[in-house]
Amino acid sequence: MEHQVTLCAESAWAAVQRRDRTFDGRFVTGVLSTGIYCRPSCAARHPRRENVRFFADGAAAKAAGLRACLRCKPDDIARDQAAVLAAIDAIRSREEAPMLAELAALTSYSPAHFQRVFTRATGLSPAAYARALRQERARDALSSAPSVTEAIYEAGYEAPSRFYQDMKGRLGMDPSEWRKGGAGRTIHYARIETTLGPMLVAATEKGVCCLSFREDREHLARRFPQAELAEAGADFRALFDRVIEAVEQPGSGDAIPLDIQGTAFQQRVWALLREIPAGETRSYGTLAAALGNSKAGRAVGGANGANHVAVLIPCHRVVAGDGTLGGYAYGLEIKGELLRREREGRGAGVAAGELGKLDTVSSTPDQRKSAEIPR
Repeated sequence: MEHQVTLCAESAWAAVQRRDRTFDGRFVTGVLSTGIYCRPSCAARHPRRENVRFFADGAAAKAAGLRACLRCKPDDIARDQAAVLAAIDAIRSREEAPMLAELAALTSYSPAHFQRVFTRATGLSPAAYARALRQERARDALSSAPSVTEAIYEAGYEAPSRFYQDMKGRLGMDPSEWRKGGAGRTIHYARIETTLGPMLVAATEKGVCCLSFREDREHLARRFPQAELAEAGADFRALFDRVIEAVEQPGSGDAIPLDIQGTAFQQRVWALLREIPAGETRSYGTLAAALGNSKAGRAVGGANGANHVAVLIPCHRVVAGDGTLGGYAYGLEIKGELLRREREGRGAGVAAGELGKLDTVSSTPDQRKSAEIPR
């Protein structure tokens, strides 16, 4: 008898075969032939499927007469989660980020082991998490503080130089521009016909800041109300060609530069999304568990919805808990097709170079005209 596992046995077995760490803590794998139970990610040789049973946790496996694996130590998962939460509390309560050795001592782990545990749970190292948290505070402060200098100190930076070094290339604009809601920034855009339908792509000089389907300039203006919008010129041809290729052959756009902003939590979710292999899916609950909080499924969904660069941050790989497609901002037809293409390992048979015709977006659909980005 399977013991109250929150996903079907087939999905659990597939996770075991992949040694998928994101499923650690959701169930344990009981091996009847050896009498032990393991984490899904255990590095030991896989048992025969007929000898495997899945249990909700170690207590259920022990009740069935099994003992914990000495290699992967599945009962340490709860301890790991407690250690991560304690470290997050310490980071959030301090203006100066605690040193790794201090966090490790707080949790009774060695520094190297604690770094691995924290990174596996949050998607960020302790130092990167502290930086992301401080950047999040800085963004909030820049929106309300009377001056940039006051915002810098309010966010916990001991000196402006540290702030500018930390934020270089991360805000996508300098602090004064951020306080003004992006006023003075230029976003270059084009509307491109793809085999998935009209695609709106926009970028700054730092990278792509928007990729959506069936949207136009008005949608872009609502996302970036203070920025100057300009039709893309020759300087953006190569970048947009790479975006076209990533859409026609999803899974091929990992190296495309992005210019996006988000809270520390959103950044963690987006980082996890980019770790999902092309053609595979994860549920909101699975991602929440991977972040160390199995009850944060709704928050994960919110971070998913805040993603402005579809496909490049693959929110289409997140599905409902029952395995159905769930929702998608641009329609389930596009979501299903992206997954189908990834699973088949090919595009739609159209080379990116053959899709050079661009529909430049004007203020209304009737004013649109066909054009090419100048070379």
